[in-house]
Amino acid sequence: MKKPVLFAVSLLMLASLSAQAQVVRVRGTITSLDGDVLSVKSREGKEMKIQLAPDAQVVTTKKVKASEFKPGSYVGVTSVNGADGRLVAKRVHALGPQVPQMHGAWDSIPGSMMTNSNITAITKMGKGSELTLKNKDGEQKILVDSKTEYYNFVPGTRADLKRGETIFTGARVDGDKFMTQRVAVSKGGVKPPQ
Repeated sequence: MKKPVLFAVSLLMLASLSAQAQVVRVRGTITSLDGDVLSVKSREGKEMKIQLAPDAQVVTTKKVKASEFKPGSYVGVTSVNGADGRLVAKRVHALGPQVPQMHGAWDSIPGSMMTNSNITAITKMGKGSELTLKNKDGEQKILVDSKTEYYNFVPGTRADLKRGETIFTGARVDGDKFMTQRVAVSKGGVKPPQ
């Protein structure tokens, strides 16, 4: 009786891991948009074609002030270890409720971490502040300073997907195709922070 249950649990875990492995983060520069196919040269130099869902959401990136973020804000924080080993935020950006909570390794900046959480407190510390973030993975305390950048997103259209602009998307791998529901694109020289 125990073996079939363990086998079923193992299959579910493998299916879950397989589903997670099928989403890739794509960062790159747009080379063209042809109908629903967005062509991108990835930051690694690879030519990619990304199929946009018919209802794919396009958002543009804008820099904002720290004051836009308060306790209760749902944010993504890209951080690195400071000299004393504490996490220091490089970028803080707004998140939509559909983005899953997490705290783990990230690849936008070498050696960085990403924390997707609600801000529960902002405490003044010296010339900066400390963000307290809580999510399913626990509580994180991350320092912000004068070098921390803050971003928000504005609804865009496919007209914003212009040659030469920079994008970030989480694309689902379907065979040899990449498909996406949402693309963040640069505007006015402000690149997606993810």
